[in-house]
Parts: sequence; structure tokens; C-alpha cells
Amino acid sequence: MRRLPSFVAGLSALLIAGLAHAASSRVEALRVWDGPDATRAVFDVSGPLDYKVFALENPDRLVLDLKGASLASGFAPGETRGLLQGVRTGSQGDDLRVVFDLAGKVRPKSFLLPPAEGMGHRLVVDLQPAADTVRAEPVVRTVEQAVPSDQRELVIAIDAGHGGEDPGALGPKGTREKNITLAVARQLAELIDAEPGMRAVLIRDGDYFIALPQRHRKAREAKADLFISIHADAFHKPTAAGASVFVLSQRGASSEAARWLADRENASDLVGGVSLDDKDGTLAAVLLDLSQSATLKASDDVANNVLAALKRVGKTHKPQVERANFVVLRSPDVPSMLVETAFISNPEEERKLGDPKYRRALSAAILDGVRDYFYAQPPPGTWIAANATSRRPSQHVVMRGETLSAIAVRHGVSLAQLRGANPSLKGDVVKVGDKLRIPQVAAGGSATVAAAAPR
Repeated sequence: MRRLPSFVAGLSALLIAGLAHAASSRVEALRVWDGPDATRAVFDVSGPLDYKVFALENPDRLVLDLKGASLASGFAPGETRGLLQGVRTGSQGDDLRVVFDLAGKVRPKSFLLPPAEGMGHRLVVDLQPAADTVRAEPVVRTVEQAVPSDQRELVIAIDAGHGGEDPGALGPKGTREKNITLAVARQLAELIDAEPGMRAVLIRDGDYFIALPQRHRKAREAKADLFISIHADAFHKPTAAGASVFVLSQRGASSEAARWLADRENASDLVGGVSLDDKDGTLAAVLLDLSQSATLKASDDVANNVLAALKRVGKTHKPQVERANFVVLRSPDVPSMLVETAFISNPEEERKLGDPKYRRALSAAILDGVRDYFYAQPPPGTWIAANATSRRPSQHVVMRGETLSAIAVRHGVSLAQLRGANPSLKGDVVKVGDKLRIPQVAAGGSATVAAAAPR
């Protein structure tokens, strides 16, 4: 028998394998999520495939032709929602055609995802409403408070990590991080809305996906005073435990500053609306650096307050605030932090995260830290700025790593005032567990001492 040359045989084998692979691609399932900005459809497929997408009008439809694909036995499109009102399938020779019946004109975006985190190949189709497609605005869930017209509320943006197609980490008993983060975010929003002078904005209030850059962009659009991203950590060792608080690393801050500097028109609102078009590169960079440095300092201060409050609830993974280059923290002018509530990979902490009482305690601790920060450094023009003195805490319990000077700054008093309120102090040395009286500072700067437990 005559043999083919080796390179021809190899090429033939590759072609045959490729054809067999293309013909064997199966669409196994379709899952749909609807968010305020887009509807996402995700096909679970058996492997990579070629496809094309095009739109049709009268009525509005989106057509996907999947080359060399077929439906798996038992395939069902599942529940449709949002902009996706119906799904139809049919064969086109060796190809599979999927037709989306739409609620209006859309701007489609599609891409393939390789296997990751226990999930196989996926074809993702995002349906964003076109300019002339009107969608109902989501209901904002807040508690109206009687705040004078000349005193604005603080806006706290709360970001529930992951969502929709992105489940996040998975606990030993199957708990999904995306569900825990949403539950904590909703609980925290409820507590914040009940707090005088504060209002919560939920970045995600349902099971849908939001791209990371969009999350801090939404916080900026809401004119947030603070952005908090909620997560539940995972590690390959199930013994890892404790909450963590992160702020943006300097490396991440530098790269984001460079991006904003390249777009001077959009960067102008970072420096109080000052136009950067007529400024040379050095001056523009200095102005942006000053703005971003203030944001990073505020992020670090509020994160330290939140970490101290979390230590009162349970164990923390590290004794100090950590730094990382998280994309979601890259807002140049909104103080931002990421809270890892616990290790969902730890069986005991997974159990705690599933307990509504524990989630409420976590949320209350985060609010305590936020409250401590803003009452010590209230933004001008806010209700809290007008009421901070009368509502300032009268006692502070010293936590690990704190110094007397840092405690004074936190509560908006001078070192001399703090020493005067605590005559039993030996120099400026404080110990973990010490209880310090916090003087109530009047408008003229004089201090009075409120009754508090002795050291």
C-alpha cells in the first residue's frame, strides 16, 4: 500500500480532525441575565466554534449562525427576560441558526470565553439597548430623610462583587460568592439608608454581570463620596480565615493617572472643573496627582476605620489594610476600598456567611467604620458636617496598630485635647483594649469631656 508523505498525512489528519471537531460542536444550554444596562445571554458550548451575528428589523431580531454546531439533546432555552423576549432555533445545512426575538433595537456585543473556574466554553451575547430603545429605570430603594435643603446627604456606593455569568468563588458546600456579596450589599444599604445624613446606591441589585471599569464609573456618576466593593475571598487552603480590607496600590494609581491625563477633557472634573487643555503636561500631571493623592489618603483613612470595626466582629486575615491593583478601585476621585468579608473557601466561614445574623453584624461593622471616618472628617456642606460635633462618639477602644496621634486625627481633636481628656495616660503610649475619653469640641475649639467608662 502506497503511503502519503508524512507532512501530507499530518495535514490531512489535522483537516479531518478540524472538520470532525466543528461538526461535533454542541450548544448545551442557554442562560439569561438582565441588568439595568444590558441583557446578557450565555450559551454553554462543547468547544470553540465559528459564528456570525447580524440584526433584522420589523420586527427586531438578532440572528446567530453557529457554524458546524447542533443542539444537544434536551436543550431548552430557559426563561427569557429583559430585551430578550423569545428564542427560536433551526438548522441551516450543517450549521445552527438561533434567532432572538427582541423588545426593541439593540447594540449587540459578542465574544467567546474559554473554560475557567469549573465552567466550559461559552459564547456570550450582550444586548445593549439602542439610543431609541426606552427601558424602565430601576427603582431606587432608599429611605427618604428630612435633610435641610442646604445640607446634602453623603452618598455611599456599594458594589456587590461578581454576578450573573461570573459566580465568583465557590464554597465547599456550594455557596456562591455572587449571592453572598449581594446579600451583604443589600443589608449594608439598608443600614446606611437608616443612618441620618447618608444614602446608599447599589451598583448591582440583582443577579447580573457588570464589567469592572463600569462599577467605579457608576459610582462617579452617582457622585458618590465613598465606594465599597464587597467580596468573599477564597484560597486553596481551607484553613485561611478572616476579613480583609484593601485599597488601591500606588502602581495601580499611577497607571490610572496616566490614562486620565491622556484624556484631558474628561480629566478636568477631577480637579474641580479646571480645564487642562491650556495647561502644559507637567502642570496637568501635578494637578491630577494632587487630586488623586487626596483620594488615596481618604481611601486609606476610611479603610483603617472599617478594618478596626471588623476586628470587633471577628478575626481579620491581616492586622493592617492591604494594597492591591484592583481594577474596581481605580476611581481617581472617589475614595474606594474592597472588603473581603471572609474566606468562603473555609467551611466554618462559609457557614457564617450563610447566616443572616452574621451578615448583619458584618454590615453593621462596615457602617461603624464609615460613620467613624465621616464624623471625624465630614465633607463640607453635608448634614454630617453640620451635626458631627453633637453626635461624635464619647469613647474609643484602642485597636492593634493604633497610635494616640492617629486616634486624635480620626476623631477630629488635637493631641492636647485628647491628653487633657485622659489624664491617666503615660506619655503618648496606648495599649490594645485601652478605653479613651473623646472630648466634644465646640465650634470655638474648646473641649468638654463627655461621661465615659474609665480606662
